[in-house]
Amino acid sequence: MEDRFLPIGIQDFAKLRSENYVYVDKTQFVYQLTRTSTPYFLSRPRRFGKSLLLSTLEYYFLGKKELFKGLAIESLEKEWIEYPVLKISFGADTYENRDKLLSVLDDMLAQLESKFEIEKTSEYPSIRLKTLIRSGTEKTGKQVVILIDEYDKPILDALYTEYEEPNRQELRSFYSPLKDCDQYIKFIFITGITKVSHVNIFSGLNQLNDISLNAEYSSLCGISKDELEQYFSPEIKALAEKQEMTVAETMTKLAEMYDGYHFTHDVEGVFNPFCLLKCLSEKDFGSYWFESGTPSFLVKSLQNQPLVLTTIINGRKAKEDQFKNYDPDSKNMLPVVYQSGYLTIKGFQKERRLYTLDFPNREVEEGFFDVLLKNDRLASGL
Repeated sequence: MEDRFLPIGIQDFAKLRSENYVYVDKTQFVYQLTRTSTPYFLSRPRRFGKSLLLSTLEYYFLGKKELFKGLAIESLEKEWIEYPVLKISFGADTYENRDKLLSVLDDMLAQLESKFEIEKTSEYPSIRLKTLIRSGTEKTGKQVVILIDEYDKPILDALYTEYEEPNRQELRSFYSPLKDCDQYIKFIFITGITKVSHVNIFSGLNQLNDISLNAEYSSLCGISKDELEQYFSPEIKALAEKQEMTVAETMTKLAEMYDGYHFTHDVEGVFNPFCLLKCLSEKDFGSYWFESGTPSFLVKSLQNQPLVLTTIINGRKAKEDQFKNYDPDSKNMLPVVYQSGYLTIKGFQKERRLYTLDFPNREVEEGFFDVLLKNDRLASGL
């Protein structure tokens, strides 16, 4: 039997497909999304597969048909056209001040300029991005595709410091060509953890389609129960044997620990993919999400705006606008806790448009209180 590998931490679609990693086929969503030129935005917690999704979109728009052999999109897509792709990712660095942000922008833009054989035209990142967009179309005769991963990281890294506003202003300026160059752009997809309401760094994109709470794309990232059983049956059996449990007991335990994320109402829950894959790899039910690091912006936010636990947990009722967008100037911490993945949608009252938010699973609930207890200032509010 040929070896198969679990894609823990694999964010490159080509590597995943060419080196025999297990891939949970999400390409039907890729096909559906790319039927329009609407700019999309998707918010999901960390470790939920956002970067892999963007990598999948990248290779699709590069026309790499061979990588999609045997996947759902192979029978859906009749034309495979190569487009110029500008992929911008902020995930690999930290942005404690404006100088670091400018340095990273300079490096990313230089790599893209080299890729498209374009001379550096300015010291201003926004002008360089505008040149890249226009030149990409002029050189290839096709509109460009723009993929932006973790757009909000330079803001979150500098949250509640003197550099937060400079980073925000720099990003607002950098992204401004996305509206001005609309005629040169085929497709835009933007991901992040937060949807920051008052930053307005994408204010020029008047038609930005936020699909974060869209039922049609609720399982775009994450792994459903059916997908778990379809793609990971050998690993589930191995985990059951190691834990001396039946397969049915193992599935119940997996759901208790890692399932339960709902990104809108009345949809099937999904498992956190990182935790699930780590559990199947280690053959043990550990707290893998928290071992991989707690978002620093969550801790900073809770320190800056003390938390009253009774307003957050035990089935908090909330309107959509109370948890959808995060405003750093507000005392409402609900969007931070929800968008970080500590709370998820557990119920919905249609008549009042009222959501019930609660912990998605046991791992998150235990980890959340562990974060609070390890911080003296936060623990004092318990």
